Parts: sequence; C-alpha cells; structure tokens
Amino acid sequence: MMQLSDKQIDEINGSLAEKSPESIIQWALDQKKKTVVSTSFGYRSAVTLHMVSSLQPNVPVIWVDSGYNVKDAYLVAEQLIHELKLNMHIYNPLMSTSRREALLGVDCAIPDGPAFEQFKNEVKLEPFQRALDELRPDIWINGIRREETEHRKNLNIVSRDGSGMIKVAPLFHWKESDMDLYMKKHDLPNCNHYYDPTKVDARAECGLHTKQFEQGGGI
Repeated sequence: MMQLSDKQIDEINGSLAEKSPESIIQWALDQKKKTVVSTSFGYRSAVTLHMVSSLQPNVPVIWVDSGYNVKDAYLVAEQLIHELKLNMHIYNPLMSTSRREALLGVDCAIPDGPAFEQFKNEVKLEPFQRALDELRPDIWINGIRREETEHRKNLNIVSRDGSGMIKVAPLFHWKESDMDLYMKKHDLPNCNHYYDPTKVDARAECGLHTKQFEQGGGI
C-alpha cells in the first residue's frame, strides 16, 4: 500500500491542479502500483475508460452490476468492453434481484424507505468491498467531478481512503461541456438513460465516495 502523508497529498494536488486528465492518469500509472479503474457504465462513463485504456491497456476495470441497470447501460457496457478491450472484473450482489424483492419487498429501493440502507449495502457497497478485497489496489482511478455533488466540492484530484488506498479523480475539474467535447471527438457511446437506484437523486452520493473501505476487513 502506498504510504502518503497529508502534506504529500497536498503537494501532489498542487502539482496536478493545472494538468490535463491524461497527465493525471499518467502520474497514477507512473507510480507502478496496483491500479484499478471503476465504472458504472453510466452517463459519460466512456471518457475515463477511453483515457485509461489509451494510456495503458489491461488496467483492471471494476464494475458493480447492481442488477438494476437499464437496458441502455448494458448495451453501452458491451460495446465499450469490446471496442476498448477492457480488462473487466464484474461484481454482482450476493442475492439476486428477485430474491431480494421477495424478502424485502419491491419497495426496498425507495429512497428513505426502511430497507434503503440495506439495499444500498447489498447492491453497491458490499460488491465493491469484495472487489477491493480480491484485487487489493493501491490506486483507484475514478470518474468523479467536482461539480457533480455538494460532497465532491470538498474533495480533490488525489485523496486517501481509510484503508490507505489512493483515490485519483483525473476529471475532477472538468465541466459537462469538456466531457461532451471529448465524447464527440472520440465518437464514444453514451448511456443516455442511466439510472442509479442507490441514489436519492442525480446529485446525491451512492456511498462509494463517502464510505471508508477497508481492504481485507469486510464491510
């Protein structure tokens, strides 16, 4: 595991602040540590995947398929997996969608409902924890951007998880217009009807970027 102090992380963020997303990804790859990239195959997810795979093919890609994705997301996922030759590591909930709804009720995914926190844990957080336990990455490249939620405004390009894992967000300072230009330039497929059932609304957090994960420690 990379051992970086708060001071070192501040210095790294200072040095990367004006860099392009590609340069930030290259910095992460240059650390020569176990590196993964995560994706939801949601709206504009192709940008991060295209950048990473263009710089270094075969970086492990973690996809937590909750079982609640819309058809559009699955079709875009298959296209990107094949076109970019992604090194996929797909994690599914331990319980099937039908079984969960039989036990918790079909309303288990209703935000603020009595079973919602359990629902989020089962379909998103536990599978991601399993991915970390199995792949044990030192660096996690993700696609979050500062303007997306109130929580993310307080983050930075590089941060450290509770387990010591370094989280790198190369698109952190990009705007929606930057994302759209990149998508158009590289003719990338987009999931226009993406829906994340673990979010109360589009500007809420699903938990992946607020939870302190512990590698090897379970959830």
